[in-house]
Amino acid sequence: MSFAMQDETANNTDEQDVPVDQPVEDSNKSMDEINAEIEQELEEAMVEEELNREDQLEAEVAELKNKLLRTAADLENYRKRSTRDKADAIRYGNQRLLEDLLPVIDNFGMGMQASEQDSGSMIYMGMSMVQKQLDDFLANQGVQVVDLQPGAKFDPKVHDAMAQEESETFEEGQIIRVMRKGYKMGDRLVRPANVVVVQAPAVESEEASEEASAE
Repeated sequence: MSFAMQDETANNTDEQDVPVDQPVEDSNKSMDEINAEIEQELEEAMVEEELNREDQLEAEVAELKNKLLRTAADLENYRKRSTRDKADAIRYGNQRLLEDLLPVIDNFGMGMQASEQDSGSMIYMGMSMVQKQLDDFLANQGVQVVDLQPGAKFDPKVHDAMAQEESETFEEGQIIRVMRKGYKMGDRLVRPANVVVVQAPAVESEEASEEASAE
């Protein structure tokens, strides 16, 4: 066989590997398909960005709402505090004056007690009228005497124990007598009452000491 025939046979064999009537598949996409995919990706990105923006705006709105509520609460508390302070200033504005006036009232009361033996005199009657005016003045200012009766229980919130004494009538810790009146202005204590309080009998104290030593 000649070389020319061998070349022709090889060429025929190569042509048979790829038939002429079978089209070759093109893997490249068309420009329309590419543009459509790009537009879809852009739309998805825009939707995602819009959703993120909405979440961000909702978070900002919630934060501003919380700040507004806190500001409103602080303002309301400030308004209540200012109203309370103003009421206290009006209610207790004369407390310092009353504190300075109370010793004068005490001295006047002692003068009244000393003149009771001559209760029919004009001087005593005049002093009684002044005493009533003082009592009315204190009442108008919202001042009240700390109500104490013999036998009342000692209360360190409104009483000052000036002395202790034994008593057969009252029990330990009870008040025997008042040495100086106490006063309150509303719920505020202006001056505590000076009182004498019952102490435990000496015999009982000695027995308690002996029992404690024996133990």
